[in-house]
Amino acid sequence: MTHPQSLSAPADEVDLEDRLSTPLEGVGEALAAVDGDILLLGAGGKIGPSMATMARRALDSVGSDARVIAASRFSDVETRARLDSAGITTISADLSRPESYDDLPDAAAMFYLAAMKFGTTGQEHRTWWSNAAIPTMVSSRYRGVPSVVYSTGNVYPLTPLSYGGSVEGDTPEPLGEYAQSSLARERIFTAAAHAWQTPTTFFRLNYACEMRYGVIADIAAQIAAGEAVDVSMPAVNVVWQGDVNAWALRSLASAATPPHLLNATGPETVPVRRLAQWLATDMGMDLHISGEESGDALLSDASLCFEEYGYPTLPLRRLVRWVAHWVAGGGRQLGKSTKFEQRGGRY
Repeated sequence: MTHPQSLSAPADEVDLEDRLSTPLEGVGEALAAVDGDILLLGAGGKIGPSMATMARRALDSVGSDARVIAASRFSDVETRARLDSAGITTISADLSRPESYDDLPDAAAMFYLAAMKFGTTGQEHRTWWSNAAIPTMVSSRYRGVPSVVYSTGNVYPLTPLSYGGSVEGDTPEPLGEYAQSSLARERIFTAAAHAWQTPTTFFRLNYACEMRYGVIADIAAQIAAGEAVDVSMPAVNVVWQGDVNAWALRSLASAATPPHLLNATGPETVPVRRLAQWLATDMGMDLHISGEESGDALLSDASLCFEEYGYPTLPLRRLVRWVAHWVAGGGRQLGKSTKFEQRGGRY
C-alpha cells in the first residue's frame, strides 16, 4: 500500500487508484458506527470507484464485515470488474427509471453521487431530471437513512477575490441551469430530511483533482496541446481527490436534520495564471495565456472542513508536479473537462 503523501508521482493507474483509495484517519470508525451496509448511488463516475474502494478498505481496517454496495449503470465494465475484485457488491441500476428502486437494497447509510453537469447546455431537461427528479425518488426510497449528498460550490455566486470564498452560511445564488438544478437537489433532500427525519450532510465540493481529471489536469492538457490558458476566471480552489474521498466518508458522522452543510476544497485561493506557470515549468513547455483576470471568481471557504478533518494530506505544489509529470508523459485522461473557466454557468 502506497502512502498518499509519497514524494514520487504515481507510476501508473494501478498506483494512482491505490493512493486515491488509501483510507485516511477516522474513515473506518465513521463508517462502522452506523453498524450496517454502506450504499453508494451513482458510484460508477469519476469519484465513486475510488470512494467505494476506500470505504471497503477502511471497514476492513477496523474489522467490520458490513457490505459496501455500489449502484450505477456501470457503462464501463472494467470499472465494475475492478470494484467486484475489491470486495465491493455492485448492482446495475438506472436511477432515472422509477421502477429500478424496488430492486435497490436497504442500507444503514447512503452516499448520493449521481448528477449531471457536462453537456447541460442544450439538454437542460435531462439536467433537471438528473439533478432534481432523481433525488425525489432516492430521498423517498431511503427515508430516515443517514445520508451524504454530493453537491457543488456552484450553488454560490461569484465573489470578490478579497472576500476569501463563500462560506456555508452564505445565501445561494446559483448561476445557470446546472447550478440551479444542483440547488434544487439540495432543497428536495432538505424537504425529505424534515419530512422523514433523515440525517443528511450536503457535501459542497469544488474542485477535486487527480492525474486524469480536474482543473489542474485541464490546464496541463491545454499547455501540452499548445493551447492558450484562459485566465478570465482568475482563481480557483483545488484539492486532492484522495482527501475528498476521506472527508466525504467521514462527513456521514455529521449528518443531521436540518442538513449539515460542508464546503470541501483546498485552503489556497490559487491564481489560474500561477497554476499555469507552475505546470509549464514542470512540463518544460511554453505557456500561452488568453483573457484578462476578472475581479471575482467561484471560490469556497472550507475552514469548517479543515477544523473537523484537518488540512489536505497532499500539498498543492506536489499535486501540481504529479499532474505535470503524468500529462507530459502521455498519461491517460478521462476526457471530462471541468470547464472551470466558464463565468456564465454554461456547461
